[in-house]
Amino acid sequence: MEPNTTMYKGLLGILFSAALILPAFNTQAGGGEELVEAPVYDEVLHQIGLREAEMLWEAGVPFFDCNTLEVWSEGFIPGAKFFNVKNWKELLPEDKNQTMVFYCLNKLCESSEIAAREVMKLGYTDVRQMPVGIQGWMLSGKKTETP
Repeated sequence: MEPNTTMYKGLLGILFSAALILPAFNTQAGGGEELVEAPVYDEVLHQIGLREAEMLWEAGVPFFDCNTLEVWSEGFIPGAKFFNVKNWKELLPEDKNQTMVFYCLNKLCESSEIAAREVMKLGYTDVRQMPVGIQGWMLSGKKTETP
């Protein structure tokens, strides 16, 4: 006796649908941890793209690399200061109106956002953050240097 192909396909479809739906019942947002309210910042972050970053770099604006030492040692924007140090306040210019650019690894990295906001809290007025980070800089073929 041959199997009923219509019934077989229908049963296979039900099993496939169940396999897709059932895992959704066992998942929770936040990985099962208690949900917390997202932070609200007083400082409005001035984010810039690669074109503006390159123009500022060419004009001699100071750049600050907020990556880990391991990432920084693989390459950084020429002239950029390594910012991930205890005495980071000493790296800042005296002129609080000086344009500055902060960057880290890429759009997923938050180190440069945090650093830029901390600098803004100190009264610096022209702080910019480059979200694409060193990876975006390198991918676009721009020059880097190593220590």
